[in-house]
Amino acid sequence: MSYVVDTVSNLIHQTAFFNLTWGNYLMIIVACVFLYLAIRRGFEPLLLVPIAFGMLLVNIYPDIMARPEDMSNGVGGLLHYFYILDEWSILPSLIFMGVGAMTDFAPLIANPKSFLMGAAAQLGIYVAYFLAIFLGFNGKAAAAISIIGGADGPTSIFLAGKLGQTGLMGPIAVAAYSYMSLVPIIQPPIMKAFTTEKERKIKMEQLRPVSKLEKILFPIVITIVVCLILPTTAPLVGMLMLGNLFRESGVVKQLTETASNALMYIVVILLGTSVGASTSAEAFLNIDTLKIVVLGLVAFAFGTFGGVMLGKLMCKLSGGKINPLIGSAGVSAVPMAARVSQKVGAEADPTNFLLMHAMGPNVAGVIGTAVAAGTFMAIFGV
Repeated sequence: MSYVVDTVSNLIHQTAFFNLTWGNYLMIIVACVFLYLAIRRGFEPLLLVPIAFGMLLVNIYPDIMARPEDMSNGVGGLLHYFYILDEWSILPSLIFMGVGAMTDFAPLIANPKSFLMGAAAQLGIYVAYFLAIFLGFNGKAAAAISIIGGADGPTSIFLAGKLGQTGLMGPIAVAAYSYMSLVPIIQPPIMKAFTTEKERKIKMEQLRPVSKLEKILFPIVITIVVCLILPTTAPLVGMLMLGNLFRESGVVKQLTETASNALMYIVVILLGTSVGASTSAEAFLNIDTLKIVVLGLVAFAFGTFGGVMLGKLMCKLSGGKINPLIGSAGVSAVPMAARVSQKVGAEADPTNFLLMHAMGPNVAGVIGTAVAAGTFMAIFGV
């Protein structure tokens, strides 16, 4: 009889209920909220579903992220090995290749001025960098945190790994992807606050046609120019442009299909679940995480503000031919930020069509964020 009692007692004590802290339960609730936002509200479900589920798993069963040296059998947890691919910058670089294969760069080629708005939207990165230093983070940690302002999750993970800030990678990545998902909520109030209704109603001229030769030369030229100036950007910019060259060359349709579909979605699953699994209660619930979340929001707001304000300036200089709303798309949440520009413009005038115009700054923002990351790596000698 005692054997049965001991066996039942052991089974009961092996359940998660006896091992979880209040922090774990709080993180489980947060994970469920993220799942609700992703599934019910449609906030970037491709990102939020795997991130939230990874968060759920690690707070129920922490050993799923255990390192091999911490386990008696010398074998680490499943998601630990996924996470190593984040630390080695493999998954972020592959994400960029997929983005390049999925994205049409023609709006940026047709309107090179878009580069200026993409650059202006990086304002949030540098504002957040100095604020992070003011709040007590060291230079490398501040740089890794500040990239959240570019609304670019892969670049945030990439830079955190390169600068040796893996301890902050979880909060940084979750903040970056969360704000990317919340673009439709965060950006419109800022866009409307700093533009007039007349400006929001501006209709832009149709973009000029872009030749196939231009589309092929663009990724090659950008890779050469950017990587010669900042060689450390090669993993991100190089993979982004390689994916786009697959798309535009027209001779490797199988590679384009793989990079933009099967490979892209596999990488999203691995990256999302591993990032979510880095948010155990012990690692996530601290004052530094709160600072990172606040700094990320400030960075994102200033990035949107910077893009819109340069858009207003260009509107004045062009005699009212540029709608400043497209400047907000300079943050690199592709293509959601461009869709938000379209949505806000259509609210002012239902016949206004800004999507393709906004894609120019949007794509420029992806390149700009990678350049900002490369600049920080050059500053710190990485």
